[in-house]
Order: sequence, then C-alpha cells, then structure tokens
Amino acid sequence: LRLLPQQRYLRVEKAEVSALERKRNILCCLITRILKVEKQLHIDNLVFRVIDACQRGELGPGLQFLSFCCHSVDVLSCVLHLLNQGYLRRQE
Repeated sequence: LRLLPQQRYLRVEKAEVSALERKRNILCCLITRILKVEKQLHIDNLVFRVIDACQRGELGPGLQFLSFCCHSVDVLSCVLHLLNQGYLRRQE
C-alpha cells in the first residue's frame, strides 16, 4: 500500500464552496438589515439597495466588509432562500 497525495482539485472545490457560502450569508444579512429598517419594500428596490451596498462595501452602520461583485440573480436567489426559510413574507 502507498498513500496518494491529496487531489488539488478537491481543495479548490472546497474553497469555492466556502466562498459562495460566505457571499450568500453576507447577502442574506444585507437583505434582512435593509428590511428591518424599511419594513416593506418592493423587490426591485430591495435588489437595487443590496447591489448598491455591495458596491460601496457597507453592511450597515459602523460595519464594513470588502466590496465584491454582486448581481441581481445572486440577490434574488437569497431572497427566495429567505422566503423559503420563513424569514421573509411576500405581500400581494
């Protein structure tokens, strides 16, 4: 028997998954922070505000993170995730 070295692509894949999870967590935090202040917001305005906050690198009052590329699809995906989890409620 001999030990094989760990495959490099497995480490890269884990790093990518971790980065995507962090990005989703940041976006979910931004969405909930914005909606805590606004209470009600049209989804188009919510997407615009989240993307704007990502570009400016602002999470909220006194908190900042590195700005990163954020697309409307990413934000909408997080909104749907929060809706499915019961954290958000859709108003007709």
